[in-house]
Amino acid sequence: MAVPTTFEIVHSCGHTITHDLASRSADQRAGYARWLAARQCTDCWRAAHQEDVVSTKEWLAQKRAEEEAAATHWAAQFDMPPLENPESILGWGARSRHQLVTRAYTELVTEGTWDEADWAELEEQIRLVTRAGWWVDQRDAVGADLPELLDAASDRDRPTENPFR
Repeated sequence: MAVPTTFEIVHSCGHTITHDLASRSADQRAGYARWLAARQCTDCWRAAHQEDVVSTKEWLAQKRAEEEAAATHWAAQFDMPPLENPESILGWGARSRHQLVTRAYTELVTEGTWDEADWAELEEQIRLVTRAGWWVDQRDAVGADLPELLDAASDRDRPTENPFR
């Protein structure tokens, strides 16, 4: 007698579905059928996860809007120039710049040994890097590394040589 290829599974959600397991080797079918029985059917799983996706998207959109508002306020407060790049990543670049520069200030000045004069010099270098993609690329950097990262920035990242605003 051959190992069956179709199994009638009663899923954890209570729905009964016939599954064709012919694509699995004979010795894996029974174990996979048990695994399926411990899970929701595909329709119930999708319905449950679609609700999660909607709430996650709403939460993420709200979080991004708050971060973008904070970055915009910060950029205006500290006279940061607008970033350049495709429109699609300008917001991401602005948020990344704000978060990295804030981390750097905390690590170098608040918790570190820098004074405001040291920071003012670094702030001028920060203003010169206006390519949004550069800031996105540095988004996970340690704040204390910002001076070295700015030194490594290329002319492509600093489209202007004019340090005056």
